[in-house]
Amino acid sequence: MKILQVNTVYGYGSTGMIAKELHDTCVGEGIKCLSAHRCVSKGQEALADSIAISSPVDMRIHGALSRFTMHKGLFSFFKTRAFIKKAKKYRPDIIHLHNLHGSYINLPLLFKYIKSENIPVVWTLHDCWAFTGICAHFSAAGCDRWTYGCGDCPQRKKLSSCPFDLSARMYSLKKKWFTGVQRLTVVTPSRWLSELVRGSFLKEYSVECIYNGVDLDVFRPSRSDFRERYGLADKKIVLGVAFGWSYEKGLDVFTELACRLPKDYAIVLVGTDDSVDRSLPPRIISIHRTDNTAELASVYTAADVFVNPTREEVLGLVNIEALACGTPVVTFKAGGSPECIDGSCGVAVDIDDVDGIEKEILRICTDAPYSVDDCVKRARIFDKKKMLMEYIDLYKSKNA
Repeated sequence: MKILQVNTVYGYGSTGMIAKELHDTCVGEGIKCLSAHRCVSKGQEALADSIAISSPVDMRIHGALSRFTMHKGLFSFFKTRAFIKKAKKYRPDIIHLHNLHGSYINLPLLFKYIKSENIPVVWTLHDCWAFTGICAHFSAAGCDRWTYGCGDCPQRKKLSSCPFDLSARMYSLKKKWFTGVQRLTVVTPSRWLSELVRGSFLKEYSVECIYNGVDLDVFRPSRSDFRERYGLADKKIVLGVAFGWSYEKGLDVFTELACRLPKDYAIVLVGTDDSVDRSLPPRIISIHRTDNTAELASVYTAADVFVNPTREEVLGLVNIEALACGTPVVTFKAGGSPECIDGSCGVAVDIDDVDGIEKEILRICTDAPYSVDDCVKRARIFDKKKMLMEYIDLYKSKNA
């Protein structure tokens, strides 16, 4: 069996690591795998068994034209044609699509190839972009236009420089491109996203939920001197972790909590940067992004409670990482985030219910209702090894 993966990136970033880990798992199972990604950036080296579809110059042109015309996925014609030629030579038994909205591939050409060859397809949706006009997320914007064709897009000015609203046209084009594939299975990393897909124009396809997983060999309870280093030995630590802090990730909620929580509580935010630091009150301890996962696990372990006031979330791997380190979770009922927890390890409150968040923080830090063992037990549902083998089983079933 031969697998062809297509994703924006390979070997880094959340989806790029999933693609790399799937590739390595395939090889370990005796399955050939070729991974295609957008391009090799300056200073990077191409990874073995991967090919670049586009180039930095082509991507810049594609990206600029996409922003100005709102027609993402209609450019990179020659690069895509060359990639399809390589794909035909490789002759995959299954094509596994991931993120296609990175200004690197011509979508009409790609799906024409897929339909003409009648190749089985697995398409993992890491966000909502595949069934909307132009956006990847719409929850925080309170938009439901994707359910009836888009148009009058409330996020148009944020996502595009086009002077006209062509979101309805893009919705129609995507519906034309993405429907009618004979053997396509949509995979989502949460049941929440599965239900959205079933209500979209992709509802003709079978939908499976395969939860994204975390490395439980890395994310586990671990000792460290974190409290001593930051002078928090006698404090209750309220932790937040995000990689791209914003209103959607609930940065404003932590600012509000800093004004509300007692003085023996300390808020620690991980994944910040200089611009975020300038907006934070003095009571919040800011730790810039770290690529050291073992260090991050030690911070999770040191916390008394992990708070994720996200307003847009497909699943919420940070919730699972916290649980794996034995730390209970409080989150908003946003997207797939509540699916990470149950009554043994945390609680989900209504979106924007800061009073509820505060109440649960105080309850958890005072009463300690959740044990380390129960949190870790819940995290085992989201073991990365389990996720990878579920994909292998799906490949085998599609190739039967």
